[in-house]
Amino acid sequence: MNAMLRTSSPFVLAGLLFAAFPAQAAPTVGQPAPDFAVPDTAGKSVKLSDFRGKVVVLEWTNPGCPFVAKHYDSGNMQSLQKTWGAKDVVWLSISSTNPRSGDYQKPDQLAALWKKQGATPRALLMDDDGKVGRLYDARTTPHMYVIDPKGTLVYAGGIDDKRTTSQSDIKTAKNYVTAALTEVTAGKPVSTATATPYGCSIKYN
Repeated sequence: MNAMLRTSSPFVLAGLLFAAFPAQAAPTVGQPAPDFAVPDTAGKSVKLSDFRGKVVVLEWTNPGCPFVAKHYDSGNMQSLQKTWGAKDVVWLSISSTNPRSGDYQKPDQLAALWKKQGATPRALLMDDDGKVGRLYDARTTPHMYVIDPKGTLVYAGGIDDKRTTSQSDIKTAKNYVTAALTEVTAGKPVSTATATPYGCSIKYN
């Protein structure tokens, strides 16, 4: 069993690819990314607009999800965080899991798990009421967004094109986040600005 999944309650794989979509309309790629302020696992408020002038990645996450475990147990997500963090990209991981869900991790638990996994986001955010998730119409874990230095949303969708839980698929996948970050940091338009997200449905409040 995957290391991350051992920390969570059992779940059923069937149907996890399809989210219970929030009613909030999705933000539009090419338009300003909605601002927000949400506490990190230490209780410090983190505001998106504080990072204006930098490229920002938003990553919705839930360690109880096998699709999240695919990218963390393989080290893929941590590699992306480290690689792009070294290039001054701000990586924000966000948990919008309902505190009443069996998958919910308290802030100190989630922080400890991320440390054990070697994850290095700029901040790990606790969106317990789901307001930020709904603001972005985040549907799955993982669900990825890239924001350019002007605060414009330039990518929204899945991390890659292999909609499976198999770690072996990572090497042959087209990583949309890597492609978007490569282009936006080079001052180029993002060639694939949207892609279908895949993963577990977010357990909203």
